[in-house]
Amino acid sequence: MSIYPITNIQSPQIIRIGGGAAMGTGQILNQLGLYKPLIVTDKVLVKLGHLEKLLKILDQSNISCSVFDETIPEPTDVCLSKGLNIFRSEKFDCVIGFGGGSSLDMAKAISAMSKNHGHVRSYKQPAQINRAGVPIILIPTTAGTGSELTKWCVITDTKLNIKYNLSGLAFLATAAIIDWTFTTTKPDRLTADTAIDSLTHAIESFVSKKSSTFSDALALNAMPLIVNNVRPAFKDPNNNHARESLMLGASQAGMSFSNSSVALIHGMSRPIGAYFHIAHGLSNAILLAEVTNFSISAAEHKYAECARVMKWASETDTNHKACKNLVEQLRNLQSDLKVPTPKEQGFDAEVYFRSLPEMARQALESGSPQNNPRVPSSEEIIQIYNTIW
Repeated sequence: MSIYPITNIQSPQIIRIGGGAAMGTGQILNQLGLYKPLIVTDKVLVKLGHLEKLLKILDQSNISCSVFDETIPEPTDVCLSKGLNIFRSEKFDCVIGFGGGSSLDMAKAISAMSKNHGHVRSYKQPAQINRAGVPIILIPTTAGTGSELTKWCVITDTKLNIKYNLSGLAFLATAAIIDWTFTTTKPDRLTADTAIDSLTHAIESFVSKKSSTFSDALALNAMPLIVNNVRPAFKDPNNNHARESLMLGASQAGMSFSNSSVALIHGMSRPIGAYFHIAHGLSNAILLAEVTNFSISAAEHKYAECARVMKWASETDTNHKACKNLVEQLRNLQSDLKVPTPKEQGFDAEVYFRSLPEMARQALESGSPQNNPRVPSSEEIIQIYNTIW
């Protein structure tokens, strides 16, 4: 009998990672027999000149493409509908998601929903969308979401004001091209929020009830890469070593949670984003320390291991002390990276506190809290929301 349980591992067919990796994009498309992509991106990437760089790379391989650059932060069903209309207007043989997590998720959704008709709310968790559309090529320009390596996608329902966590093989990239050089133009706020997002992925994947030996190894390797490099990258956007390390850590964390799961932080984060329209990474950053503090009692040994691998506790420290250090250091990280509270971020207090019961309901309905070591009640979620105010 095997000492390790059977584990299903899902990943892109091709993963190309390193500085300058994007220069081989055309070669990868040729290798896959793809010649007419729709590039899904946003106006920021156009303004920064990154899109022009990618277009030149593709032109060198005689690849003709069109561009959908109307992706918005925290993409919605309305934005998806626009993208699908563009996709259906020509015979594209693949989509290239180019940008942060929003552009990558939009590219995934366009491909998947071109084959799976109807509204995204029909496919919310626990549904699995495995009927794939055209091949998906993902090129991240932020080090955080790990979306390029996952089978997940998040789209907001504008009618119901709910973020849907969509899942299945239809959202898994055919190729992920991970080139850290695109991240050097990120502002410090985005650098901090995406890094804490990836740290959240690593920690939640490791403590999740769905974790495995495979996902644990990736998560434990990602954690020190992220915490040792986020402060240098936050202070100096030209610190290339820190940028490269953050991108590697984000990718490992993404691969980890894609083969495990996220948990309570993500469950509570989505309603914050849906109601107050802040970036996903920032809402995770706001929640990380307090949700960790709530959860520790149910998996003290695993949270203690997190603290030790990040050098926030020694091998001789008790698990209890290691966990205390973990929460303290996460709060210090939030402070150093200037993570605001909801109040400091300017949330409307009346709307915030009035919405807490519905936000708690949506968090639980997402399914993510059920993967948490300590599964909260609705009342306990509301209490955490009160604590972070």
